[in-house]
Amino acid sequence: HPQERYARMRSMNERVVTRILAVVGTIMIGIVVVLGLFVTGPDIRQGEVVRILYLHPAIAWVAYVAFGITTLASVLWMWPKTRSLFWDQLAGASAEIGVVFTALTLVLGAIWGRTTWGVWWTWDARTTSTALLLFMYLGVLALRRVPAAQEARGRRSAVASLIAFLDVPVVHFSVDWWRTLHQPASVLKADLLKPEVHGLQLFTMLFSFLAFTVTYAWLLIVRYRIARWEDQLIDGGVDAAIAERRAEGRGTPQVSTTTASAAASAQGLT
Repeated sequence: HPQERYARMRSMNERVVTRILAVVGTIMIGIVVVLGLFVTGPDIRQGEVVRILYLHPAIAWVAYVAFGITTLASVLWMWPKTRSLFWDQLAGASAEIGVVFTALTLVLGAIWGRTTWGVWWTWDARTTSTALLLFMYLGVLALRRVPAAQEARGRRSAVASLIAFLDVPVVHFSVDWWRTLHQPASVLKADLLKPEVHGLQLFTMLFSFLAFTVTYAWLLIVRYRIARWEDQLIDGGVDAAIAERRAEGRGTPQVSTTTASAAASAQGLT
């Protein structure tokens, strides 16, 4: 059956891409750790605490990207010509990853702030708007868990995601719009050709951006597949989803009619 062949091919491609991204992302993050801890030296002004900045901005960047993908997927779901269950599942998966990375951003920021400012937390414009962003997307995820038909879930989640995304530019430009304790952007600023860091420090920071972006892509595919299986459990029953998962584990994926139907509704994947 054409739908079954398509679903089998997609499943195999997803497994291959997922494994490649997992290996590459892990290696790249390992390189960032080595560069940040053992190769680069302490900063003239910040000393050893500068090593946190090889992780902190990159993790915040992934949160931006994740919420951006959530917003794009929400718009594509709301547009009648592109509406597909795939976009709703992708939006939810990316939002969850964004929430995790936003929380990590706040944790690393608190560690850096304790050393630099002498306090774990201050109601600074950047920290406050970031915390607000976290709670807004936690609200989006809570909405997705409220029992409802798929179309109703997709509609309310898309609207909530679009509203929550309005806080992303506020977070990023808060250090420019208000007087804050937080330092201005070092890399992601209007003049990209004049970063505040140079040499090996700049290379390590940029490499960390790339490493965490690859890791985000890996996590997104994994979480999207889980979201697809969750919807299969709801729509097609437990047995069909378990049978597919076991078949994938044996390396010989078999597709039920439920999976084929889900694949047909997710044409946007390719």
